[in-house]
Amino acid sequence: MVSTSIHARFAEQTRRTPDAVAVSAGGTRLTYRELDERSDRVARRLAGLGVRPQDPVAVLVERSPELVVATLAILKAGAFYLPLHSAYPLERMQTITDRAGSPVLLTDRSPGTDPLPAGVRVLDPAAGDGPEAPADAAAGPDDIAYVIHTSGSTGEPKGVAVTHRGVVQFAADSSWNGGAQQTVLALAPYAFGVSTYELWIPLLRGGTVVLAPPGVPDVPTLRRLIAAEGITALHVTAGLFRVIAEEAPDTFAGVREVLTGGDVIAPTAVRRVLAACPDVVVRGMYGATEVSSFAAYTTMTAANPPAGAVPVGRPMDTVGVRLLDDALAEVEDGATGELFIHGDRLAQGYWQRPDLTAERFVDDPYGPPGARMYRTGDLMRRRSDGLLEFAGRAGDQFKINGYLVEPAEVEHALAQLPGIVHAAVVAREQADGTGRLTGYVVPAAGTSADPDALRAGLARTLPDYMVPAAFVELDELPLTPNGKLDRAALPEPAAAPAPAAGADSAPRTPRQETLCALFAEVLGLPSVGLDDSFIDLGGQSLQAVRLAGRIGARLGAEVTVGDIFNCPTVAELDTHLQEIGTAA
Repeated sequence: MVSTSIHARFAEQTRRTPDAVAVSAGGTRLTYRELDERSDRVARRLAGLGVRPQDPVAVLVERSPELVVATLAILKAGAFYLPLHSAYPLERMQTITDRAGSPVLLTDRSPGTDPLPAGVRVLDPAAGDGPEAPADAAAGPDDIAYVIHTSGSTGEPKGVAVTHRGVVQFAADSSWNGGAQQTVLALAPYAFGVSTYELWIPLLRGGTVVLAPPGVPDVPTLRRLIAAEGITALHVTAGLFRVIAEEAPDTFAGVREVLTGGDVIAPTAVRRVLAACPDVVVRGMYGATEVSSFAAYTTMTAANPPAGAVPVGRPMDTVGVRLLDDALAEVEDGATGELFIHGDRLAQGYWQRPDLTAERFVDDPYGPPGARMYRTGDLMRRRSDGLLEFAGRAGDQFKINGYLVEPAEVEHALAQLPGIVHAAVVAREQADGTGRLTGYVVPAAGTSADPDALRAGLARTLPDYMVPAAFVELDELPLTPNGKLDRAALPEPAAAPAPAAGADSAPRTPRQETLCALFAEVLGLPSVGLDDSFIDLGGQSLQAVRLAGRIGARLGAEVTVGDIFNCPTVAELDTHLQEIGTAA
């Protein structure tokens, strides 16, 4: 049984290795002692602002040492952290902070120039001023450590309340033994459940967390970080893993373990990486924020690559699993059932939403009185070798770039836009393995829907990965005989038309011709002109990673994902390449 908190375990580790490097980011390094002292100061400042045990404290900080300082300080103040994704629109941040009662916000943004939620009390964790008071670090194992918001079927994000017990048990799992987690690269957004692995596995086991620069990582950045920092382990989403495996599978050379998951893992991608990096172990990870991050895993090596579909694998130490039918009866091995997870790793539930909690955290008829199970919504079966394998989803949830999305939340936001009478959203997997959302709209009589206006309207309330890539206008939504939406009858969106290729948009130099060809190749279009925008053509972050890699291979120019989104047309990117070439 766990009897201590996250920060108490960190204090124990600090006493053991005070001079070891705890955090590394952009040339800045903090030892365990320095991280402990800096977080103590911020904790006292939080207490000076009136933060008390089990108060929420919002966090909006880019990946930097201050992010780790802020996180630890909140726990030392006895509070719990409420991460705000930097990609969230302001309205979504406002909804979360309003629900939290306008809490203190730790941020590195400037209140005078950067958009911040209204009503919060802002504190810069890097500043040294402000009143201080003794911090109350008392926290029980069943107190909340953090609340991470995920997509919700009610039209609003739902906050998963994860406990100290869940995180400490996760960090103590024997699967992390062996030293592979000594230097962990943090790539995930802070408000994503994988950040629990990236922060607390190294920090509670005497290792180093290396923070990648803000933004979506690209292959050159990963190569540099792996080599310069001596990265021993990292997690990348299944989508990014697939792109790297196809474009540059030797990127992971030198790493001991590459963890991947968040979606179906392509076995061909695993085999390509293992062939290029035979000393690397690839771990397929399965989990959910509701069970304190990862709950099961499978291990793959060059000597034992996946022959077929990559299995979910076996549960971690303190994770119990049951495969049950609709009547909550256990199914036989080989039969398909819904996965229910039980044990001490379960979250408290959905913060301030007892109704949603009751739907997903249900009584465990096989456990002691009061025991609960988390209903994952994933269908699985147990193979003859005891490993679990994925068999589909029981509900409508879908993974987009590793994020679990409730189409119902997108539908709700779409239906609120002016001129929209009815709306539906369907998720489909594309040929390249990425997930895409399609929005179906019925506009008001006598009007039509402008896809650009729909995207702009949704972008005010939803993060970019929840905005549909395509929209289809219908006279009415198809219904089943009993009056429900017939999703199977919704038409496939028409293929995106090739951009108009006028004389002014035709490439005029060999480099422009190459860039136009690469844009079209990555986006799956017949042609792309000089002034056609990668963003307007439906380009997403994983496609940007692929495009950056191919530009590097074909033109010998290092282009980042940020460059592509900042210079989204061929003409703009060509000018950027000219500028950096001239500077070089």
